[in-house]
Amino acid sequence: MNTPPLPDPKDRPARLTVGVVGAGRVGPALAASLQLAGHRPVAVSGVSDTSRRRAAAMLPDVPLVPPAEVLARAELVLLTVPDDSLPGLVAGLVETGSVRPGQLLVHTSGRYGARVLDPALRAGALPLALHPAMTFTGTPVDVQRLAGCSFGVTAPEELRLAAEALVIEMGGEPEWIAEDMRPLYHAALALGANHLVTLVAQSMELLREAGVGAPDRMLGPLLGAALDNALRSGDAALTGPVARGDAGTVAAHLTELRRHAPQAVAGYVAMARTTADRALAHGLLEPELAEDLLGVLADDGSGGTDTADGAEGDPR
Repeated sequence: MNTPPLPDPKDRPARLTVGVVGAGRVGPALAASLQLAGHRPVAVSGVSDTSRRRAAAMLPDVPLVPPAEVLARAELVLLTVPDDSLPGLVAGLVETGSVRPGQLLVHTSGRYGARVLDPALRAGALPLALHPAMTFTGTPVDVQRLAGCSFGVTAPEELRLAAEALVIEMGGEPEWIAEDMRPLYHAALALGANHLVTLVAQSMELLREAGVGAPDRMLGPLLGAALDNALRSGDAALTGPVARGDAGTVAAHLTELRRHAPQAVAGYVAMARTTADRALAHGLLEPELAEDLLGVLADDGSGGTDTADGAEGDPR
């Protein structure tokens, strides 16, 4: 059998020098991933001691320099700063003359599309918004997690192929997001991922309070199955006392939460109401059971006293 010839190195796409402005959890991981694809990190900026240590660990031998120097050295610049800091950073870099014509400027904000880079575009830069739909730890494991990770991609139409190619080089899957849909896209991810962390952490605290020695071991299989079922089946995967309409069980939950974790009551009630609405809409919850359930949730601890045991309600 004939073996196909290896591609000539000169036929490979041009390799780029890469800089990172903002050595948080995301930037060094993306730069390290681009390095694996053959690009060359040449500069990184970081302010805090933590970010500087992270950059040194993830990008060894890459010099730490001020942001303007990062742009002076790199053809592809990753702007990996908090969302609220991004517009000011872009404006400042343009005002100081740091942006060069033809330079690729990539931000990783989920909230913003490419228009936040308009000042740099007017200075001749090539603007790309590449948001990895992934949670980051700031460790080398992040590079591995980028394999198969979806990226929300927004860019001018003429740069779409370039943006998608960079995502593919990092092992990701490009997903085109329209400019005006970026806030909704980001809200969806935050609702699922960020709030999940809060819910899991709160659940572990309550299990410890209940005497469970290893709440993570107890929750792991349960949450893994719930997530898999939800991704496969959506609302049809709903289970538990709210979806069944067990108003008495929900009332007991609220009584115990008021006693042991009053700060958890509001979140429990909000999610229970939303779950009940969705279960009712999808025919999983009987209307007559929903009425009793929603009655319990209406007396959710928004104040007053629980008459079952005299426990004090959750003050608002």
